[in-house]
Amino acid sequence: MLIAAILLMSCVQLTGFGQGFNTIVKAASNFLQSLDREQINKTQFSFNDTLRYKWSNFPTGFVPRSGIRYGELSEKSRIAFQDMLSTYLSSQGYLKITGIMQLDDILNIISQQAFDEGKMTSDHLKDILEKVKWGYENYYVAIWGTPNDKESWGFSLGGHHMALNLTMHGQDISLTPFFVGTDPSQPQTSKYAGWRVLSKEEDYGFSLINFLSKEQKAKAILNQAMPRDIITSPESSQRITSYYGIQAKEFDKDQLEIFKILIQEYLHNFEHAVAHGLYTKIEKNGFDKIYFAWIGGTERHTPHYYIINGPDFLIEYDNVGFQNDGNHIHAILREKENDFGADILKNHYLTSDHHKK
Repeated sequence: MLIAAILLMSCVQLTGFGQGFNTIVKAASNFLQSLDREQINKTQFSFNDTLRYKWSNFPTGFVPRSGIRYGELSEKSRIAFQDMLSTYLSSQGYLKITGIMQLDDILNIISQQAFDEGKMTSDHLKDILEKVKWGYENYYVAIWGTPNDKESWGFSLGGHHMALNLTMHGQDISLTPFFVGTDPSQPQTSKYAGWRVLSKEEDYGFSLINFLSKEQKAKAILNQAMPRDIITSPESSQRITSYYGIQAKEFDKDQLEIFKILIQEYLHNFEHAVAHGLYTKIEKNGFDKIYFAWIGGTERHTPHYYIINGPDFLIEYDNVGFQNDGNHIHAILREKENDFGADILKNHYLTSDHHKK
């Protein structure tokens, strides 16, 4: 009953969706207005710039990002940025994104502690601080086009373990690819020991795989080598075109509800109207068509991986860690055919007066 109640609450419709989308436009415009001319030149690009499609989960010292560095923003601009971020993310999504940024500072604290304890050389610490460039301030903000309620525009936030991409055209919106990650997924040292930014992506996955019967596990768990990363990472040319594992139509009622909660953990990072729209689309295409597959251990602190693959979306989750201890999460949500608003823009082009001419 509790699971059913959670699902019911998550699917409640709100009124005034259009007003929510207008708020997103206003918040992005306010952020731009908080910048000086030099900063705007670093932040704002043409919507058609191909750099809009470039993203990575690597630290910015390894893969440079487009946009202005968060550390260059004034306090006024940081407030405007946080207001913008919180308009199209839910409270859980907002706390995850800012938590990932904070975790980069924690990595520096952990590294300094390791050096102080004689577990890291000064050269290694210097490389981390000066070359890898971990840190809350080393995330980059870009606006693609001009925020408005009629024409296409976009926003991106990129940095270590994060790729946040928004594309809007009128009241059509896409927020994928949406990549989040944590290293460590649970710090073992410092005053932050035990902190878990992406806890439920892990916990709900374990809940589902361990709630399956022996026969169902035989279908869901793949007998193959553990991936060292998500397969659809930007550094990989490999894409997932086949379906693996067990179909959701083989789940009983309780298993299906856990499966839905796992999927919603990813969708509910977004503002309610957006999350509800994505969930409705998945429901319309049918949960029976969605596959779930697992690789690796079925207990925490072991390397593990899962994939949820449906007709219109894909979720990948990988947790291996440099110590092979299941303490380094990479996770991604993708809308098939609509990453970076591809489907939105295609439909607009096909129905526009320009195309009809």
